[in-house]
Amino acid sequence: MKVKATVLVDNYAFGINGVLAQHGWSVFLETDQGNYLLDTGAGKIIIQNAHVLGSDLTSIRGIILSHHHHDHTGGLLEVLEYLKRPVVVYAHTDLFKDSFKDSDSTRTEPMNHSGIPFKREVLESKGAKFDLSTEFRSIAPGLFLTGQVPRLTAYEKGDIHQVIREAQGWVQDPLQDDLSVVIPTEEGLFVILGCAHAGIVNTLNFAMKQMHEDRIHTVFGGTHLGPVGEEQREESIKALRTMKIARLGVSHCTGMKTAVKLAQEWGDRFVFCKVGTVFEG
Repeated sequence: MKVKATVLVDNYAFGINGVLAQHGWSVFLETDQGNYLLDTGAGKIIIQNAHVLGSDLTSIRGIILSHHHHDHTGGLLEVLEYLKRPVVVYAHTDLFKDSFKDSDSTRTEPMNHSGIPFKREVLESKGAKFDLSTEFRSIAPGLFLTGQVPRLTAYEKGDIHQVIREAQGWVQDPLQDDLSVVIPTEEGLFVILGCAHAGIVNTLNFAMKQMHEDRIHTVFGGTHLGPVGEEQREESIKALRTMKIARLGVSHCTGMKTAVKLAQEWGDRFVFCKVGTVFEG
């Protein structure tokens, strides 16, 4: 399959007049089997950026949500209102769970709600047709979603500040709803991450196993190697070195320190993603 992916929302925007930056993530995906939108940012800028970049949101066949966090789902309502028609929204079954971010380990009550900021009924009234699943699946010929990624590495422990409330109190959110897009090409897999909360190594290993392919043409998106511990960061980079990755692009939740390190490792095979970055495969 031929694919073109344009970054519509990211933490950084420079070099293109008229686009805006935002802590969030969204990608306009053009394929032989139609166009799709992965994530919607936190809201307020996705429509403008799409216009400036020439990405026709009215052409999309579906919206894919990588996980429930507001910086990936906050623009969903305005996209639905812009489309003014029904559209399938693909996501994990945990899309509407409540979660919070707690940056202070001494506090008993988390301060910031992290989940999707809309009720399901409101989104459905605007045309959202939710297709929720935990499974690895194809949503169009040659276009796959990982679904729930098995957590197999010992070092990819996630972000301790992402929490949910359970009977025993506040506990770390395992973020089982994290999923990525996988597209097979003649030169290997084209993988688009949301935040890789499941761990970038777990995600890529799972994608390669499911697709029976060990070559990665392109992997880009949020790696979530910024907020995690140093052990996870170093072990993940060590594992990535052993993979057949032709091109690596990072953004959003990777963190500048980690991005610089990866740029040094990958050289001219590295891309620093920002609004307007285009990947083709």
